[in-house]
This record gives sequence, structure tokens and C-alpha cells, in this order.
Amino acid sequence: MREITLAVALLALASCTPGVPDSAAGVGFGDYQSYQQQRDAELQSSTIAPPPNVSSETLPGQQDAAGERPLSAMNTLPAGAETTPAGAGNQGADSAEAIAADAQAALNAATANSGEAPLEASPANPAPEAVNPLGISEENDFGAVDQQRSIEEDAEFIQENRARYEQIQPEALPERADTGPNLAAYALGTTHSVGTPLYTRIGINAEARYTRNCAKYASPDLAQADFLSKGGPQRDRMGLDPDGDGFACTWDPAPFRKAAQGASE
Repeated sequence: MREITLAVALLALASCTPGVPDSAAGVGFGDYQSYQQQRDAELQSSTIAPPPNVSSETLPGQQDAAGERPLSAMNTLPAGAETTPAGAGNQGADSAEAIAADAQAALNAATANSGEAPLEASPANPAPEAVNPLGISEENDFGAVDQQRSIEEDAEFIQENRARYEQIQPEALPERADTGPNLAAYALGTTHSVGTPLYTRIGINAEARYTRNCAKYASPDLAQADFLSKGGPQRDRMGLDPDGDGFACTWDPAPFRKAAQGASE
């Protein structure tokens, strides 16, 4: 009894299990081989028409995948179109007209801005009128002078200028006022260098006296001028020349000698 019940349960279970689909079957058709045969038949019976307004030319040596029908090269030009654009022969004339139109537009713009048409360069143009600015003499323009005065009037004008001419006679230069020792003359009258002892100096605390008295002058030139005006270089009352070279404090005759040498060259 148990075996019969088990057998019935197995049969019932088998009836509920779905069948395994055929892997060769496709969607919407029985199998792939039938689909392929149907597709090949449709391709052989159908004719591919070129798009409207497009001409086709057969390219030699090119075939489709089936090796039966040559491929067509699609021409992008519309049917009946010419390879040369219409009116190409008038292109030069159109360009000339365009250039002339642009030139006229530029001329109109210039006239509108200034109010006067620009002058075009040409040998036939008359010479521009000479305008004499104010303050410029016209003595070299014979036409302008002829309109202003005659030859007789011009000769009279020259005589008047000569009558007003005054020649100043040279005069003797004034004598130079005595303003103290001439440092340039003194420097050029010496040839020895600074520090060369030429004059005897005797004194106590000569170095301290030299430093204290030289500090009273604003420049070495003033010290040298005062030194010469008080008996120098033979005498040194202020102690400005302790080494006896004839040059007070730090005065140096070299700049005057160099200036004279450069002037002589």
C-alpha cells in the first residue's frame, strides 16, 4: 500500500515540473536555422533603393558581404546638380562690385565724420594752396613781397635798417678787485708735493695747535687763503702748516694743477 502511494506522489510531482526549453529556439520563431533561412530569402528578394535626390555610382572592385551585389557610392550632390557652381564665371565681376561697394561705404563714412570728402592721390590733382601761418616770414616769397611793397620801398626799408645799426666798440676789461690771495696762482707757482718740508717751523704743542686752529675754518681753501694773507708760506703765525710744506691744514694744490694741465691740452 505504501509503495502505491509513493508511486502516485512521484507521478504527480513529475507532472508539475516544467519542461526544459530548446536552446536552439529563438524569440518569435521555431529555431535559429529557420530564422536564418527566412532572412536570406528576404535579402535576396528585396532591393535597397537609394535615398531621394542622391545619385549612385558603382565602385569597381567592391562587393557586399554576400559577394553578389556591388556596393554603391553615394554622391552627396543633389540629382541634376552641376559640378561647377552656377555663375562661377561672374565671380570676378561680383568681387569687383563688392570691393567698389566697400570703398564707397568707406568714402561715405569719412565724409560723414569730417564733412569733407577725402582727397584722392592723383597726378592730375592741383597743387595745394599755400597757407602762411601767423608769425612766419614771407621775405623769401617774391610774390608775397611784391604785393606788400615795391622795389623802391624795399630799398628804402633797407636804408632805414642800416641807419638804425649801431656798432659797439670794445672796451678795456675792468681790473680785478683785491679779494685776497689767489689760490690758483699760488698752486700753479709751486711744483712740490704735499708734505715736502721747505720752511722752518718752531713751536710748542704744534700738533694740538694745528688741530685746534684748522677746525675754525669751514674749508681748506679758507684756511690756505688766511694762511697766505698772514705771512705764509714763510711765516706761520696760526700754526696751520706745522710740517713747513707751505700748504695750510689739508689744502692740496693738485686740483688746480690738473685743471691747468687739461686746459693746455
